Amino acid sequence: MKLTSLIIALLISFTSMAQTGVQFDKSSYNYGKIKQGVHKSVIFNFANNDAKPAVIEFANAECGCTQPEYNQKPILKGQKGTIKITYTAPTVGAFKKKVTVKFAGVKIPTELTIEGEVI
Repeated sequence: MKLTSLIIALLISFTSMAQTGVQFDKSSYNYGKIKQGVHKSVIFNFANNDAKPAVIEFANAECGCTQPEYNQKPILKGQKGTIKITYTAPTVGAFKKKVTVKFAGVKIPTELTIEGEVI
């Protein structure tokens, strides 16, 4: 009986944690086919569902061909923010790049992924 109660309490805790904090509208984007040397951008939107302001500490890309841009001002509860990721297509072929986004006070960073094929 105690084990069942503990499991239910843990599930409620995990569910409530998943419903708080920063929530992105998407975590990946596929550009499809793009021409070599072209700069292509996508905007990832997020909402702050936490009582504390959300502040982006950093957004790091895997390589120099991927450039994240973001505002460092705090996003208050209920407000929305954006991260713009621009990819410069350096070489022909398929690509998949990650951008790691770290919010202040959040231990686990969020990974955003862009992919496509350079022709």
